[in-house]
Amino acid sequence: MKPFVIGIAGGSASGKTTFVEQFINLFSKRKILTFHMDAYFKKEKDRPIQVSMMNQKCYRDDNHPHSFHLHQLYQDICQAMSETYEIIIVEGLLTLYDEKICSLLDLKIFIDCRADERIVRRLKRNMNKGLSFDEISNVYLDLVRFRHDEFVENTKWKADLIVNGSKDFHTILSILKGYLSQKVTNNEKE
Repeated sequence: MKPFVIGIAGGSASGKTTFVEQFINLFSKRKILTFHMDAYFKKEKDRPIQVSMMNQKCYRDDNHPHSFHLHQLYQDICQAMSETYEIIIVEGLLTLYDEKICSLLDLKIFIDCRADERIVRRLKRNMNKGLSFDEISNVYLDLVRFRHDEFVENTKWKADLIVNGSKDFHTILSILKGYLSQKVTNNEKE
């Protein structure tokens, strides 16, 4: 049986993790493995430093492909595909960026959300982690928004499905449940 591999991408704070959590709850009886791209960050000292074009301030660039062990993620997905999972989920900022990872995906989903909503969510999330408003807003305005345009936004067009990250996911998850129930059953027959 070949697992059905789903890639979920989108901008920072677009709703990717929330979507995955709700998806897993809906498919709780299925054998699912989830890869979160954040688990593949390189050590902070090994991530690129970017000088902001706005003010020449230096930032550790967590939104650049070179900040991730993408080859290791690819290898781990390949290994998992030979195991007994029914569904494999790959979730992260750059899931659709890497061509090798993208080639493994049976379904590519992009969670789309307006920038103003994403920054508000990012502020709430990161302030709960102890970062200040100024720290979060400065890195967003000086770096993250440009990296989003450079590396994330243009991958939307690789997606099979673009989901509105500003809305409740109930309807799209119901549609996916019917679609994936059929796909997973077909994979079991192979």
